[in-house]
Parts: sequence; C-alpha cells; structure tokens
Amino acid sequence: MRRGLVIVALAFAAPAFGVDVHIGVNVGVPPPPPIVVEAPPQLVIVPGSPVYYAPSLPYNFFYYDGAYYAFHDGHWFFAGSAHGPWTYVRRVPRPVLAVPVRYYRVPPGHVKKHGPPPWAGHGHGHGHGHGKHED
Repeated sequence: MRRGLVIVALAFAAPAFGVDVHIGVNVGVPPPPPIVVEAPPQLVIVPGSPVYYAPSLPYNFFYYDGAYYAFHDGHWFFAGSAHGPWTYVRRVPRPVLAVPVRYYRVPPGHVKKHGPPPWAGHGHGHGHGHGKHED
C-alpha cells in the first residue's frame, strides 16, 4: 500500500518539476477577434485624422500612434503588431473612436454609414485614453 502512495505522490509531483504549466481565466473579458493577417496590410489615412485604416481587410482594423486597434462584436482590442496577439481594452484613444463609421468594414450595431460612431465625443466610458492604450 505504501508503494502505491509513493507512485501516486510522484505522479502529482512530476509535472511541477518538468513542465511549465500556465492556467489563465479571463472572466468577463470577450475573446479576441479572429483576425488573420499574413502580411502587414496597406494602411490608408482617414482624412482629417491621425488614424489609419486597412481598406483591404474584412475587419475593423485601425492603426494609431504605434498600435493597432480592432473593433469586433461590440468590443475594442489592441495589438502591438498587425499579427496580434489581440488584447481586450476598455479605453481607446479618442482619435480612434472618432473615426467615421464609413471607414469600418463592419459597421457597429445599428449605426448609419455617415459621421462618427455614437461613442465619439459623448463620454460613455470610452475615449479617455489620451493617445495611449490602457487595459
């Protein structure tokens, strides 16, 4: 019986020595968008804005101040590279939020295709990033 306990104890202890295990739980955080970009896309400046968009991609894909932003399923995501990884962000720089909806590949919600999205400049918990992303 003692030999069986030693084997069971070693079975549980072995992964702690030989395997680097990481477990992450993100409760309430939306999953990242399924963005696949083979090569950095051609970016075009949004007229009158410091923000760029990628008209050739089927995603809401923006570039501003050295970072990439994507709007997917009602949530904003940030990446340091066009390839990701994408991280959910609660605060998005105001210039990104002010991009008119006509530059979105997938318009948000029930928004018309003209003018800024409803959150641009309305102070609804977005757009206080002051040019930098914040998680």
